[in-house]
Amino acid sequence: MKRSFRVLRWLVILLATGFIIMQFYRMPKANPAIDPTQTIESHLQVSPQAEAIFDRSCNDCHSNKTRWPWYSNVAPSSWLVISDVNDARGAMNLSQWGAYDKDKQARRLRDMCEQVQDGQMPLSIYTPLHPGSKLSAEDKKTLCDWANSERTRISTP
Repeated sequence: MKRSFRVLRWLVILLATGFIIMQFYRMPKANPAIDPTQTIESHLQVSPQAEAIFDRSCNDCHSNKTRWPWYSNVAPSSWLVISDVNDARGAMNLSQWGAYDKDKQARRLRDMCEQVQDGQMPLSIYTPLHPGSKLSAEDKKTLCDWANSERTRISTP
């Protein structure tokens, strides 16, 4: 019994030390400056309903308006959060929409609709930690109707 207590004590000490050491390995996180002329709102006719969906379910990962939660400051969860945000911004950034040509904008609008309909977005790891971010069937329809309308509008010569 005494031996197992010593082993347990050393295991706890090692784990605590490892956790503390992890805090010194930080990934850079930032919200780059937003050029208002490059946002999705300045290039498309974003309905108030679509904008509300973006604000509660998309902007934290797919824009430069990320609201960094407290756990984004604690390793190792910070590594996952920062990596997910960087990947999401690389895939589609609503703050840099103007950098996409019309074809890419149309593809992003199509992908946006497909991914919310398939339940791929928002990520299942995101919604439990962000109440209200899960999309209802009505939210999905609203977003897809808007995205399809805008895709048709920007594709028409």
